[in-house]
Amino acid sequence: MRVLLVEDDEMIGANLQHALEGAGWSVDWVRDGVYASNAWSEGGYSCVLLDLGLPRQDGLQVLRHARSRGDMTPVLILTARDSVSQRVQGLDSGADDYLLKPFDLQEVLARMRAITRRRHGAADSLLGSGDLQLDMMTREVLYKGQREQLTAREYALLYALLERPGAILSREQLENRIYGWGEEVTSNAIDVLIHGMRRKLNNDAIRNVRGLGWRVPAI
Repeated sequence: MRVLLVEDDEMIGANLQHALEGAGWSVDWVRDGVYASNAWSEGGYSCVLLDLGLPRQDGLQVLRHARSRGDMTPVLILTARDSVSQRVQGLDSGADDYLLKPFDLQEVLARMRAITRRRHGAADSLLGSGDLQLDMMTREVLYKGQREQLTAREYALLYALLERPGAILSREQLENRIYGWGEEVTSNAIDVLIHGMRRKLNNDAIRNVRGLGWRVPAI
């Protein structure tokens, strides 16, 4: 899964990037508001971590612009702005959650799981369709009562498919959801991931639509 990290402090940004990548996220890190708006508008993100005090364009402006064009990507604000009125302003501008600096990295990860979970209407850690369930806490897949561990890439791919059960996602769309900037992607990377997951589950769990892409059944 891809996250857009918007943070101009080099030390905080580097620590967050390291923690996120260690937790299996692909991280695109930008350091000012204009770059953030441009990157965000390209789409493909499961979550945005947003600082507010940014060069060139304030984080609240970035957030309002995204929401005004109908982008509903979950957003966690990470900022030193600690007054009640500033927190209210951030939430009213469209943020899903608000965390003050300094913060604990494990809490950041937990809040990211919570806001992505809520965006899909899930009260618990499961996201799924029919017999196919993805546990967002353990990063495991449950299929017909069988639980299997997933790699970070497999998890990201299945998450993208389960966000829209029944919808066909093309190779390009899946690559855009899984890989961050600068990551080398081989021509058969998606095929390899899906082949590995079918071996863990079965061929009916992820279905190929010839010439178009892949989907999971909507039940």
